Amino acid sequence: MKRTVFFTDSRAKSNVTVFDTTLRDGEQTPGISFTREEKLGIAEQLSAIGVQTIEAGFPASSDAEHEIVKAIKALDLATRVCGLARSIRADVDACIECDVDMIHVFIPTSDVQREYTIKKTREQVLEATGEIIAYARDHVDRCMFSAMDATRTDWDYLIDVYRVAVDAGATIINVPDTVGVITPAAMKRLITRIDREVNCPIDVHCHNDFGLAVANTIAAVEGGASQVQVTVNGLGERAGNADLAQTVMALESIYGIETGIRTTRLVETSRLVSRYAGMSIPATQPVVGENAFAHESGIHSHGVITRSDTFEPGIMTPEMVGHRRRLKLGKHAGRHAVRQMLLDTHIEPTDAQLDEIVVRMKGIAGKGKRVTDADLYEIAGSVMQVAPDERTLELQDVAIMTGNHVIPTASVRATVDGVEHIFSSVGNGPVDAAVRAILGIIPAPVQLKEFNIEAISGGTDALGHVTIAVEDERGRVFDASASSDDIVLASVEAVINAINLVCRTRKNDLRHEE
Repeated sequence: MKRTVFFTDSRAKSNVTVFDTTLRDGEQTPGISFTREEKLGIAEQLSAIGVQTIEAGFPASSDAEHEIVKAIKALDLATRVCGLARSIRADVDACIECDVDMIHVFIPTSDVQREYTIKKTREQVLEATGEIIAYARDHVDRCMFSAMDATRTDWDYLIDVYRVAVDAGATIINVPDTVGVITPAAMKRLITRIDREVNCPIDVHCHNDFGLAVANTIAAVEGGASQVQVTVNGLGERAGNADLAQTVMALESIYGIETGIRTTRLVETSRLVSRYAGMSIPATQPVVGENAFAHESGIHSHGVITRSDTFEPGIMTPEMVGHRRRLKLGKHAGRHAVRQMLLDTHIEPTDAQLDEIVVRMKGIAGKGKRVTDADLYEIAGSVMQVAPDERTLELQDVAIMTGNHVIPTASVRATVDGVEHIFSSVGNGPVDAAVRAILGIIPAPVQLKEFNIEAISGGTDALGHVTIAVEDERGRVFDASASSDDIVLASVEAVINAINLVCRTRKNDLRHEE
């Protein structure tokens, strides 16, 4: 469902294209360095979700970067591949050698950057802009021009720079808020003026230093920008850039503007880049975070059970972005949510039993402990005096080999419904290897969705607490936990607890269907 919001003074286009710079500006995030294979994988993913242009990198920055940009172009993706260049012929030549579809040239235009970085006068910047764009256009059909630090540039002079760029052959002009200082109202005024005075499509690149990157990007679209620059998970220099998922969903759902992005793959894309970057997605991250469509409060849970748009936007549903709605347990959870979670697994307590289950669950949560699905079902079994189901998966042995010159390898011996199985797997570490080995034994597909480790005591012999979440083939998510002074064994136990929850629910499903 979409709702179009009309602004009487808006110059917003009905279609806006997406320019993703995760592989260039996103990789400039301190601490992030993608491998060649990861960059190729991200490029393929961005193309698959419908991104129209990918900034593959800065070819002149290194031989390795040059080769990666060339390799991305060689993938022959269904998207335009762009290379970045300073206003230097050698940089443009490096992009040409990579056979990119578009060259993105930039030059500082604000007084502070112009005087202290490239040490050029305003007139010299105008001259360099015209020369480099003309040179680039002699070799490629598309050239984007960025007036670096545009939002801190004198606006009259900025208009002059853009006019020179367009006269020289720029096919699109980019307005970067390089240090993230403009406000949405000012951004809209700036883009509106540029749109009126410069005859060229406008792109916008916003940084998030004050948390305004997405808002400024949307404001630019209101002012007439026809392309937005984004990164997956908002990666980028300092506080990052405008986030892909948030920008796209705001444009699509609130404004009714088409972006061409396959939004049902946004969560998948976010998790892929998170894994490659080694940076977890905050649970409260809009659109893609684990809590984006999760509800704990009793009032909220009751509302969304009755009708989802009582406490969700409605114009953006979890299914639209590849997410799922979840009811969460905690001290704020109410009877309706707890009953629904139990009914989903075919557990039907009486009203009195439900009241007792809620009291016990809140007692645990009130002590600061996270209440997992496993905890809830154990409490329910105790209150309802139901004998626990036989565990489907029982661990017999786990052996792990690891070291600084050894690929971590785990071997697991376990019984599944009484039948012994043995499985081995390698991993990025002992925990990863052990979890992979267990997942290789289970009788039905289960996907690991969340894995958290925390120390609950101090010292080298600290007690570790592991909480995990797994998703079954029906898309239902179950979480469980375990504690031990051996973090590998705690991880193994938590995974087995969660898998047994999945298996028990599956058996209940079959009994219910019969």
